[in-house]
Amino acid sequence: MMKDPLSHAMRSVPRYTSYPTAPHFHDGVTAETYADWLGAVGPDDSLSLYLHVPYCRELCHYCGCHTKATRQDAPLKAYATTLGAEIGLVASHLTQAGPVRHIHWGGGTPSLLPRQSLVDLAGLMRVHFDLAEDLEHAIELDPRLVTAELAETLALIGVNRASLGVQDFDPGVQKAIGRVQPYETVARAAAHLRGAGLNALNFDLMYGLPGQSRETILDSVERTLTLSPGRIALFGYAHVPWMRKHQRLIDESTLPSAAERLELADLARAELLKAGYVAIGLDHFARPDDSMAIALGDGSLKRNFQGYTTDQGDQLIGFGVSSIGKLSSGFVQNMPDVGNWRRAVEKGHLPVSKGLALSTDDRLRGRIIEEIMTSYECDLTPVCKSYGLTPGHLQDALATLGELAADGLVRLETDTNDNARVAVTEAGRPYVRLAAAAFDAYLAHGKARHSAAV
Repeated sequence: MMKDPLSHAMRSVPRYTSYPTAPHFHDGVTAETYADWLGAVGPDDSLSLYLHVPYCRELCHYCGCHTKATRQDAPLKAYATTLGAEIGLVASHLTQAGPVRHIHWGGGTPSLLPRQSLVDLAGLMRVHFDLAEDLEHAIELDPRLVTAELAETLALIGVNRASLGVQDFDPGVQKAIGRVQPYETVARAAAHLRGAGLNALNFDLMYGLPGQSRETILDSVERTLTLSPGRIALFGYAHVPWMRKHQRLIDESTLPSAAERLELADLARAELLKAGYVAIGLDHFARPDDSMAIALGDGSLKRNFQGYTTDQGDQLIGFGVSSIGKLSSGFVQNMPDVGNWRRAVEKGHLPVSKGLALSTDDRLRGRIIEEIMTSYECDLTPVCKSYGLTPGHLQDALATLGELAADGLVRLETDTNDNARVAVTEAGRPYVRLAAAAFDAYLAHGKARHSAAV
């Protein structure tokens, strides 16, 4: 039996949407490095494209994204123009890439871009890239800004999946986080999207928000279920005011305690499972017929900077300020401010800020972490063998896993022939990030602060 759930739940560890994690990127990866990496992409390498739009009409207090508020359309039009130029610039370095299997618009609120900008950017991607017939084309949306016209525009440019940021339906909680959107607003947004043929909908919910209680989170889950999204993400609010100053607008005294936070997560999870949704990794749930549940079953589920995904692209290319890409050789991140990013693109320079070239050890540990985060288990012996190593290379991780095993969070099987296998127990699944963190060779030496494990 687990000795102290709270001590595990409140441990500070990364979310592992990448390994190594972004705080370890450095400026040794330059535009020249990125150009070489792009040039090495071959015809057998399928692509995934991510477009970051760092603008919202207003900042929600809880937001941890790289975005800014604007009430004007001029910055949005100018940003879209530079984004289009960057698409052409990157494509010029990709001389023999394979088809694009996934496109994701994130932010911010990418749908704030003018209609013609959305149409033009989608057209540019069709000109510069080979889009696969089974392409998944997804976008993140603010329900308050979804109109019938927007839904029709998204369908026109080929979007076939939309994520709605719901967070919580309680009026008091919404006021506390600076995002007032009644249930009727979200229901209307879903109706507009479905009316335009966009039936693949994701809802984002959060626990650990100020003022949340057993009653409010159960009501939010119940209201969500009435709208029948195919996928539901249940994120724990990450209170990181040292990174996101606007989070200081949240009264910390109103945040749930560690014990309450854990209870909220358990309550919401139990209701979603009762409703027939399949639990996906750390924080996602999907209907059994959704492609994400199917990917979990057949072992093709992935995890990247957008979280859990069915994206099967071999190479991820990011466009826009602060966006992160992952190529076979390593990670690359764009400049974080619009001015420098725009000036670099206008000069014909790839707008790189930093990145990280992957070592063999990085690749090994990253693969293990992804397997644990997506399927809750990993047979370490064949994985290590594929990199010319044995589980003995991972003695640091095995020692930490032994401690987690003693507390019932994982099962660790080892033998005298240097074979090893790890599986997260049912009780340990909410704490899966701790099992992943056991393989993080950078964590003990990094200075970055992370959110609670649950």
